[in-house]
Amino acid sequence: MAISELKDLLPPEAIEAMTKRGIDKLTPPQELAIKHGLLEGKNLVVAAPTASGKTLIAEMAMLRSVIWDRKKAVYIAPMRALVSEKYEEFKEAYPFLKIAMSIGDLDSLDPWLDKYDILFVSTEKFDSLIRHGINWLDAIGCVIFDEVHMLNESGRGPTLEILITRLKRVSRRAQLVALSATVGNADDIAKWLGAELIESDYRPVLLEKGIVLGDRIYYEDREDELHGTHKIPEIRISQDTIERKKQLLIFYSTKRNTEAGAEKIAPVVASYLTTQDREKLKEVAAKILGALSKPTTQCEKLAKSVLNGTAFHHSGLVNSQRHAVEDAFRAGQLKVICSTTTLGLGVNLPAHTVLVRDTTRYSEGEGAEKMSVNEVTQLFGRAGRPKYDKIGRALLIARSKGDIMDIYARYINGELEPVSSKLGMLPVLRTHILAFIASDFLRSAESILDFLKGTFYGYEYANSREMKVLTQEILDELLKWGFVEKKGSIYNATKIGARVSELYVDPLSAKWIIDTLPKVADEIGNLFMITNTVEMRPYVKATEDAEARFFEYERVAQGSVNYEADGMMYYDPVKPFSTAMMLNDWISEETEPEVVVKYGTTPGALYSKINNADWMLYASMELGKLMRLNTTKLLELRVRIRYGIRKELMDLTRLEQVGRVRARLMYNSGIKKVADLRKPGSEEALRVLFGKEIAKRIMEQVSGVD
Repeated sequence: MAISELKDLLPPEAIEAMTKRGIDKLTPPQELAIKHGLLEGKNLVVAAPTASGKTLIAEMAMLRSVIWDRKKAVYIAPMRALVSEKYEEFKEAYPFLKIAMSIGDLDSLDPWLDKYDILFVSTEKFDSLIRHGINWLDAIGCVIFDEVHMLNESGRGPTLEILITRLKRVSRRAQLVALSATVGNADDIAKWLGAELIESDYRPVLLEKGIVLGDRIYYEDREDELHGTHKIPEIRISQDTIERKKQLLIFYSTKRNTEAGAEKIAPVVASYLTTQDREKLKEVAAKILGALSKPTTQCEKLAKSVLNGTAFHHSGLVNSQRHAVEDAFRAGQLKVICSTTTLGLGVNLPAHTVLVRDTTRYSEGEGAEKMSVNEVTQLFGRAGRPKYDKIGRALLIARSKGDIMDIYARYINGELEPVSSKLGMLPVLRTHILAFIASDFLRSAESILDFLKGTFYGYEYANSREMKVLTQEILDELLKWGFVEKKGSIYNATKIGARVSELYVDPLSAKWIIDTLPKVADEIGNLFMITNTVEMRPYVKATEDAEARFFEYERVAQGSVNYEADGMMYYDPVKPFSTAMMLNDWISEETEPEVVVKYGTTPGALYSKINNADWMLYASMELGKLMRLNTTKLLELRVRIRYGIRKELMDLTRLEQVGRVRARLMYNSGIKKVADLRKPGSEEALRVLFGKEIAKRIMEQVSGVD
């Protein structure tokens, strides 16, 4: 079906914008979606491979809603990176529409969003907006849920499930379109949503799936010999891919394995680089080394691999490093990326060949476990680039000939597993039930239970007895903690309970903070208060120093909250205390490399903890205000955590361009406060320290700072 045939179904400006992008014909899934009522407002579940055109299906529904129906459209995805990527694509494609993105502050109503036609938001952000009482839910005409198979994920899935169920209730006229590449029971999700199901195996790039053993790839109908000479499979596959003038993504089970893999592969890949490649890669390596005030060993290791045309990619990198690696791969400068499975979700980073090197992973709680068919299929979806390839390759490695048939049976010919709800857990339900009550959405045990029957969990498990027991247990707990009050059969949120819900923290964490705030007076005690929360998991390893000092704070740890009894997992209070000591070292101005080595963490994990600590300090301040406590020390800690500084540098970091390193240099040279910059000779002193341009930018601010 040609795009031009949709002139009676789509606004002309939408058709014109699509044509300008070179879209003149619908793919089979897109055509099926049209035939099943996409442009008539029907709810749809679309299950189709990566690159089959699911995004355009979402675009068509959103554009019709906004332009012809004069209703808002909302695009919701579980990962911030994916939200950001789709927002940028849409903004470029449809400049005539008012498009906004909101993925940040979870304690904000963001009233400015009311002025926009199309909103791109993360799952948690939209859930937070509803908790804060947005007044434009009735104005929504279309909601897109991307990566709906994330219902199966214990971390993000429950919030997504609650959000879908709530929108089904409060925005009954809104069209719901759910998208996924890997769903074993898409028909169940469609029935739950009251939606038409579109299933398709169409892929614009043919995907060949094979098993590598020795120097050969075993496909279902043939064998191919690999180019190259190396005996290590991933290196041999790298040689073969590069000799075909293509690029390769290799997926590993751990961050450590990605780094070891890149280090091992890089020297071989280097031999294929041109002079032009090397010059461009020097710039990428420089960005990676300059991402932190002082490069860590990991930074140096990554930069060295990049210079050789290979990179590793995982959550331990800081954002600027991840973006540098992704951009260099898209530009064809990097030939191989060794990544954890997180790169299989979110950002669009396809390659000609994908190798899933590890299909077994290890976790502290579960031990060794096999990856699911869904996960491997999701990773395979990154193989084959529509603009460059006619065929993509998705490969696994066998250790022996006997392994080949087993791997085929499990991952290539095996059926996708069904997606199942992860909602029926105490910690997950607790925060949502408080939110129901605090927002006056549901205020009785009966209405809450009725709502939960409408969730995917309720659809899967028709027997609601267990859910009823769990619901009452949570309500009793919230009553005991003082977050809700009960009059007859009706529950109302207390002032502090309503604030806990708005702050988007787990009530268990809030209870711990409320109990602990009056007990602590020093910095480490306050840091331990915020690190010993659900939101700060996973904790860093317990160091010997933390073991030795913990006895001083053991009284604080023996509060009313027992994580182990709550069923979270094995709870060792020394680990959150060690995390508190790490943050204390950070605000004592230890460098990133020193902190990373001492606590066995990574720069990315360190900055993630810093961001979470900033949020939990803010939440603690807000709760402290309701308790009429002095929160000055928490405010100071928040500033110091944000910049990684001792107390004496707080005044200087009010200036833009001045972070922990520049502030310390200024302080040590005699510029101890902003007021000191008004003294004669200050600009010259700054020029000596930072150069003419930076000195000028700093001095321009001085008159505006009290």
